[in-house]
Amino acid sequence: MMDVIVIGAGPAGLAGAIACASVGLGVTVIDEFIKPGGRLLGQLHQEPSGQWWNGIKESERLFQEATNRSVDIRCGVSVYNLEKSDQLWHVHTNAGTLEAPFVLVATGAAEYPIPLPGWTLPGVMSIGAAQVMTNVHRVQVGKKGIIIGANILAFAILNELQLAGIKVDRIVLPEKRELSQKAGEPEEVMKSLVNAAHLAPSPLLRFGGRFMKHDWIRKIGMNLYPKKGMKVNGTSLQLRRAALEIIGKDQVEGVRIADIDANGTIVAGSETIYEADFVCIAGGLYPLAELAAVAGCPFQYIPELGGHVPHHSETMETPLAGLFVAGNITGIESGKIAMAQGTTAGLSIVKQAGKGSQTIDWQLQEAIQNVRSVRQQASIQFNPEIEIGRSKMYDLWEQLYSTDSTGKTVNKIV
Repeated sequence: MMDVIVIGAGPAGLAGAIACASVGLGVTVIDEFIKPGGRLLGQLHQEPSGQWWNGIKESERLFQEATNRSVDIRCGVSVYNLEKSDQLWHVHTNAGTLEAPFVLVATGAAEYPIPLPGWTLPGVMSIGAAQVMTNVHRVQVGKKGIIIGANILAFAILNELQLAGIKVDRIVLPEKRELSQKAGEPEEVMKSLVNAAHLAPSPLLRFGGRFMKHDWIRKIGMNLYPKKGMKVNGTSLQLRRAALEIIGKDQVEGVRIADIDANGTIVAGSETIYEADFVCIAGGLYPLAELAAVAGCPFQYIPELGGHVPHHSETMETPLAGLFVAGNITGIESGKIAMAQGTTAGLSIVKQAGKGSQTIDWQLQEAIQNVRSVRQQASIQFNPEIEIGRSKMYDLWEQLYSTDSTGKTVNKIV
C-alpha cells in the first residue's frame, strides 16, 4: 500500500509528490494524459524579464526530480470515483482501485465553452486545444484563423501560435448572451485586459493601458475604440465586433461578424463574413473540481478564483481528513503558483503523516510565504482580484474550521 496518491501530474501534482517523496513517503501519481506535465506541456512565452518560460522543459525537470525520488508516475489512468472508508482513501480508476491514507487532488482547470451556431464544425476548437496541438503535438491547426473571446489566456496562446508561424487574422468577442456572460461585454473585457497591459507588444498599448484602469477613462476609451481594432503583433484585436455564427459546410470556412456598441449590443445591418479555416473559442478557465465534490468536500462560489472551489486552508488541506488540494482546482493562477502550492500541500501531508523533521512547521510556513511571494511577482493574473478571492476562502476557513489537540480539522459549526 502506498502512503500518498496524487491525482494530476501537472505542476501542482508533481511538486506535491516531490515534497512527499523527499522524506521517504511512498507516492503514486496518476494522470489521464499520455505524459506528465499537465498544462505546462503547452506553455511557451517570454516574460517581462526577457527570459523564456518553456513549459516542456519545466515539466521534464519536475518529472526527472520525481523519478529520482522513486515517485511512481502512471499516465493514461482516469479516475472516476473517490471515497473514504476504514481511514483509507479509495481512488477508483480505469486501471483498478488504489488505496492510501492521503490524497492530493491537483486536477487543474478546464475551459468554459461558449456555444454559438456552427461551433461543432471541424476546425473549431478551444484555445487550449490549439495550444496543445501546436506546442505538444506539433500539428498546424490551420493557415488563417479567428479567435472568439479576448482574455489573458487567449493572448498568451495567440503569441504561441504566432511563434509557430500560424496566422490569426483577428480576435473578436462572442455575441452578448447569457451563455457568454461578461465575455460579450466590451467594457468588462477591457477592464480585464488592462491588468495585463504591461505585457503589450507596443509602447503605445502599454502607456494607454495604465490610463484605462480608471473607470471613466475606460468608458470613454471604449466608445472611441476603433471598429477595425488595434494590432497585437499583427493580429487585429476587435473589441467592438462580435461573432454571430461560424460558417461552413463540411469544415470551417469563415465567421459571420457584426459591429457592436460599447455595451455589446449588435449594430443592425453591420454583418460581414470573414474567411477562416480554423476558429479558436476562448471562454476562460474554471477550477476542475468534480473529484473533490464526489469525495464530499464542501464548496464555495468565489468569482475572483474562477468559480466554485473546494473549502481549503492556506496549508492546502480540506475539511476531509487526508484530502488535500493544490493548483488551479483552488483558483485560476499560473503554473509557478501551482508548483508553490503543490510543495505546500506536500509538506502538509508530510507533517500529518508524522514524517517531517523538527523543522517541518518552519518549512511549511516558508512554503506558504513562497506562494504569496510568487503571486505578488506574477507577471500575469488570470483574475486581477485573486488576492480578494484568496482572502475570502481563508476567512471562510477560519470561520468554519479549527484544529483539535490531535491536529485533526473539525467543523466549528455542528
